[in-house]
Order: sequence, then C-alpha cells, then structure tokens
Amino acid sequence: MNSVIAQAQRLIVKVGSSLVTNDGRGLDHARLARWAEQIAALNTLGKEVVLVSSGAIAEGLLRLGWTQRPRAINELQAAAAVGQMGLIEAYERCFRSHGLRSAQVLLTHADLADRERYLNARSTLRTLLELKVIPIINENDTVTTEEIKFGDNDTLGALVANLVEADALIILTDQPGLYTADPRQNPAAELVREAKAGDPALEAMAGGAGSNVGTGGMLTKILAAKRAARSGAHTVIASGREDRVLVRLAEGEAIGSQLIASAATLEARRQWLADHLRGRGRLVLDAGAVTALTTQGKSLLPIGVTAVEGDFQRGEVVACVDAAGRDIARGLSNYSADEARRLIGHPSHAIADILGYSDEPELIHRDSLALL
Repeated sequence: MNSVIAQAQRLIVKVGSSLVTNDGRGLDHARLARWAEQIAALNTLGKEVVLVSSGAIAEGLLRLGWTQRPRAINELQAAAAVGQMGLIEAYERCFRSHGLRSAQVLLTHADLADRERYLNARSTLRTLLELKVIPIINENDTVTTEEIKFGDNDTLGALVANLVEADALIILTDQPGLYTADPRQNPAAELVREAKAGDPALEAMAGGAGSNVGTGGMLTKILAAKRAARSGAHTVIASGREDRVLVRLAEGEAIGSQLIASAATLEARRQWLADHLRGRGRLVLDAGAVTALTTQGKSLLPIGVTAVEGDFQRGEVVACVDAAGRDIARGLSNYSADEARRLIGHPSHAIADILGYSDEPELIHRDSLALL
C-alpha cells in the first residue's frame, strides 16, 4: 500500500497543540523548525501546502504569565491575541530560513458560512498558493464566541480542504492513527491502515454512535475526514512524532491511517454543481464559448456571453445555455448578475475598467464548472 500523499499536489497539514508546544506551556520552537523544514521539502517536490496550526493560546498563556488556562472566553480571546504574535513570528522566522514566505490567515465559522466571505477567503488562499507563499491558518480565537467556534482544528482543516479544493488532508496527532478500539484498554486493538472516508464503522471505532469507546479526540478526526471527502480530499491520520513524517508520506510511504475519498476532487465538486437542477440565473453563450467549454476544457470568459438572465450573487450556481436554450453546464459565478450584464461581450482585461475592480478574469473558472 502506497501513501495517497505521493500523488497529491495540494495538501492541508494540520498540527495540534501537542506537536507545537511544550506540553501546553508555550511554543516548542525546535518542533516548529522541523515542521517548516519538512514543508519546505514538500515545496521542493512541487507540492502546495496550507498549514493549519494550533498553539496560539498556549503561547499567550506563557507570555501573560498565566499558569492555568482560563475559562472565561474573553480571557481566552486575550491569550489568543497575545499568542498569535508569537506563533506567527516563530513560523515566519522558520520558513524564512528556507527561503519561503508565509502568511497568517485567521478564520471563523462565520467566514465560511457566509458565501461572500467564503469566496473572498478562497480567492486569498489560492492567490497565496500561486505566489508560493505558505498560508498559516488558525481559528480567529480573538473574536469567536461559543456559537461560532469551529470547536477544533481538525474541523477547520477539513473546511479549508473544501475551501481550496485540496487533494489531501494530513491530520498529525500524538497517536499512530485510528485503531479498531482504544489500544490503551484493548491490547488486541489493531491500527486501521486504510478505509473509506465516511464509513459509519469508523465513527463507532472512534467513540461515535454505537460505541462506548473513546480514543482521545479521534472522533473529530474521523468526522473531519468525512467532511473533507465531500470535496474529494483523502485524509491521512498519522503520528506527528514519526521522524520526517511529511516527507516520507510524500515519498509514498504508508504511515498511519489512510481514509480514502470515493471521488477525485474535481469530480466530486462538479457532481455537486451538476446536481443543482435549477440555478439562480442563466448565462447565454455564443458558439465560440460553447466550443471552448465543451471541447477545450476552458473557463467561461465574459466575451463569450451574449445575455444574462435572472438575479444571482457572486458565488451562486448559474446555468450556462447555448443560443437555443439547451443546457451546457452549471457553474459558480465569480460576479453578480448586475456585474455580469455590464461585462457581456467584453475581454477580461476590461473588467477593472468597467467595474472599478477585477476579482477574477473569468465569469466561471473551469474548476467551478460542471458540463451536463
């Protein structure tokens, strides 16, 4: 069995607090340096990496001189605000030593629940990856409340995998992977080497429905893998204490538990788009645009649109039809209906002049397009 990471091009790497802190007492800078070194090696292999890292609150507690984690959310928010300074400063220094640039991105659940903010976050992250910058993501603990918290960075990692259409999610923990039972209580427990993401039996193993067994947070990882699989991302759950674990995974070594998504990333995304039988509007295409989409696999540009029907916002699903009204495709529009009407028939380089800004050169990017 080979690692699914070997073939993956865009990766989300999630490291928990136990892998970046000194038992919760501030950051372990030597460990951060090792993560940066491995991610730099993945970068050399041509892989794009988004890092989801815990550790801000632990660093904030140390800097504030607090010996116990507070319960009051305003104090946790204050600790996170102080700790983020140290976390990003440390990562920036580590990545810079390998000639890499890094960027801090703080997200809340509200950012990804709101379609406009979701698209803005996706656009920012895609741009950072195109610029060969390493995005370092954490939940924005300085502004979250109990109602809008992700609750754990495993979930955050899965949401980011969906956001950027990642090929794989790597969840690094202090356990070797997923076991058939809690190995601390059952000596006969076996490591699950490979399974299908979303298999209900996995949740039972990890302490979910139908089981009284808990394995120290493994359930959140199983549910994260299930969520990531919705956009076609495979998940690997492995020990972050394994030597050079990221590099070895990238080189094809099977480490930990592999939870396989049933569809490739773009296939899953396009199936979701194709399932939208009714969009919020329609774009009528000329013959050249129909050919570009159906036979050349290209994106839809404003110059190939002859009419815009309906009322839709940026990021909503719209239908693409030919001059006779026949369905050609479904896709996520990068512009609202009003904006699209102003762009009809114009080349992409004119978007900024017409609208006063340019978000994307395409009305619909080919990765957000499903042919019917």
